[in-house]
Parts: sequence; structure tokens; C-alpha cells
Amino acid sequence: MDPGTGSAPTTEQLQDLLLESPGFTEFLLGLTTITASRLGRHDPMLCAITVERNGTPATVASSDEDARRMDEKQYVFDDGPCLTALRQQHTVLVPDLGRDSRWHHYAAAVSGGGIRSVLAVPIGTEPGSAAALNCYAHDIDAFDAATIASVEEHADSISRILRLALRVHPPEIYPENLRPALKSRAVIDAAVSLIMAQNRCSRDQAMELLHLAARATDTKLHTIATDILSGAEIPGGGVGQE
Repeated sequence: MDPGTGSAPTTEQLQDLLLESPGFTEFLLGLTTITASRLGRHDPMLCAITVERNGTPATVASSDEDARRMDEKQYVFDDGPCLTALRQQHTVLVPDLGRDSRWHHYAAAVSGGGIRSVLAVPIGTEPGSAAALNCYAHDIDAFDAATIASVEEHADSISRILRLALRVHPPEIYPENLRPALKSRAVIDAAVSLIMAQNRCSRDQAMELLHLAARATDTKLHTIATDILSGAEIPGGGVGQE
């Protein structure tokens, strides 16, 4: 993958983004959009920026739906290349998700989405918070040395404005009644992707298998999905095995 050729955002542009954003989520979404356009050569790169405050995932902003799904599923397993880059503060490259043994369950869960390689780069913040820039590609070995250097350079260039945004905007906490719904959606989505990968079926077919299993056992969909991600077998479906 060729590094982006677009001009880097100026300090004034980043400051304007911060001043014009009503909240931290809106700021981070704008920053992610700028990043995706900056790093893509012909088309915007699939990007997401993940931020944690005090060890808790505060915000994930994604340039498109594929990037959002990839980031959400990492929080289902509380592990993955992007969370590793964020928490251990070093660049993580996954040339081929299908052959990577470090995040076996995560890789299986996202394989149905067509993402083949991942690059995650930490963004410098202040004590009490951590962030990472996550890039995804549909091809194997998509991130060469020049692209990695470009992404690392960009992550460094947006570090200052991100630190300032974290000072300006207080943590945004999801309402307590919304947290279970968000978690449940991510778990079910990850289980559907795992079924798709193991059965070579469509998303609709995988969701139907999940519903059939829930009805056959009189079990909630979220519970069935959680069991599948833990290695359980769907009754009559033959999925979920390692």
C-alpha cells in the first residue's frame, strides 16, 4: 500500500476542528476522517482512532462501517492488535490475519468482513489516557515500510491536538441503561462473523443459525453468542468449534 500523498492538516485546521466540535466524539470523528483522507493515496484508508481513559474504552471513531466493526469486536475479547498497540504503546503489524496466531479468536470473528491485514500505531497522550490509530486493509501484506512510517508520522503529528482535546472535553460516559445494549450488539456481531467464517455462509444465514439455536434451547441470543465465542457448539449447526 502506498502512503498517502495528501497534505498534512495544519495546526490551524486541527485547532479549528477542536473549536468547532461540540463534544469529544465529534472531534474524534473529524480527526479520523481527516486521517483516512490523509493516509489514502486514491481512496481514503480504512481507519479508526481508539481512546481509553483510566483503563476504560471511552471513544472509538471510525472512518467507515468496516473499521467500526473491527474495533468493536476487539472490545468483545478485550484484546486485539489495536488494543495491544494502545495499551503497550508500540506499533503492531498483522500482515495476514488468517495466519496470525496472536489473536486467534478475534481473527476468526472478523474474517467474514474481508479485512486481511491490520496496522495499529499508538498516539501519544498524557498519563491517565491512551490512544491508537488503527488502519485496516482488504489485502494481505498491505502495509509496507513506507506506509508504516507514514502512519507513525501522522500519529505523532496529531498527538498534540488529541492531548488538548482530552483536556478540553471531559469523559463521555454512556448512560448505564445503554451499556448492556452496546455490549450485546458487539457480542452478537462477533459471533455471527465467527459462524460465517466457519460455515462459509452469508451474514443472513449465520444470523438465522443463531436465532434457530436460541429458539431451540430457549436461550437469549446474547447468551448463545457468548457461548459460541467461548468455543461452544451451536445445537444442530456444528459451529463454534476450535
